[in-house]
Amino acid sequence: MASLPKIRRGRGGDTAPPVLAAPERPRPDVQRLEAFGLTWLNIEGPTEAETAWLAEHHEFHPLDLEDVLSRRRQRAKIDEYDDYLFVVLHFPRFDKRSGRLQAAELNLFVAEDLVITLPNEPLKPISALWTRCQTREDARERFMSRGSAYLLYEIVDTMFDYCFPILDKIGFKLDAIEDAIFEGKSDEVVRDISNVKQEIINYRKIIKPQRPTLRMLERASQRYAPQDLEIYFDDIVDKNERIWDSLENYKEVAEALEATNESVITHRLNDMLKLLTIMSAVILPLTFITGFYGQNIDALPFAHHGAFTPVVLGLIMAVIAGGLLWWVRKRRWL
Repeated sequence: MASLPKIRRGRGGDTAPPVLAAPERPRPDVQRLEAFGLTWLNIEGPTEAETAWLAEHHEFHPLDLEDVLSRRRQRAKIDEYDDYLFVVLHFPRFDKRSGRLQAAELNLFVAEDLVITLPNEPLKPISALWTRCQTREDARERFMSRGSAYLLYEIVDTMFDYCFPILDKIGFKLDAIEDAIFEGKSDEVVRDISNVKQEIINYRKIIKPQRPTLRMLERASQRYAPQDLEIYFDDIVDKNERIWDSLENYKEVAEALEATNESVITHRLNDMLKLLTIMSAVILPLTFITGFYGQNIDALPFAHHGAFTPVVLGLIMAVIAGGLLWWVRKRRWL
């Protein structure tokens, strides 16, 4: 029987197992800016480290923190609590990897002296606004000296201003498609029409659900405004409605261009079929004559006249073909 290996023991008896060091907790990436009694925290792409930091330093509802951490797109909404507001909004962005228009989610916590922006990915307008406030005293005074509700307005207003260039690009694409259709490139623009229609649909999916949310935001933010900001939030609602009206117009234009393009393609196809039909009608009697005199039969009329085939028969065929073409032109079929 094989002997088992012996376990070595120290002279001092059993040694205690080594104590493993706890894994170092990742540090939360929180950008902080304070001015005029207002604190602005910006957290781009929040992870579990950032949500744990928020739970530790602020008394936010766990469901709100769960929504912040969720990778599924939340619906546009405003949750009102005694001490703060939780706002979820969506804005369009162009994804270069997929080549399509996607929705970027922006979560916000708004309290008496606190605004926290939590975009699920870096957003250029917010990054630019943050840099201005961080580097310039006049920007901090302009955006942060009038309370958290006014800073909220500036953030949302800046994001909506960013929506219009994307909207203009869709308009430019529609103009280019219209020019291409009437330049005879109907077959080439079929995919372009499909792509621009998909962009319009995606844009509408982003804008439409938050139309009532913006009207609620106008009312809910008043308790954090030292002055009447109703006219400011009315401007945001107006911008959202302008975007929606433009999308409705672009939707109708895209459908009209698609119908026009199909009509142009159908018209070209009909012209081709008409030309082929006329050619068949002209060639048919000529084929009959050549086939008739191509038979190896001695009893055919004028078959033994040497000049008949190359001269008379050719002349007869030319007259028939010319007569058919003249008749087609007279009927305006060609």
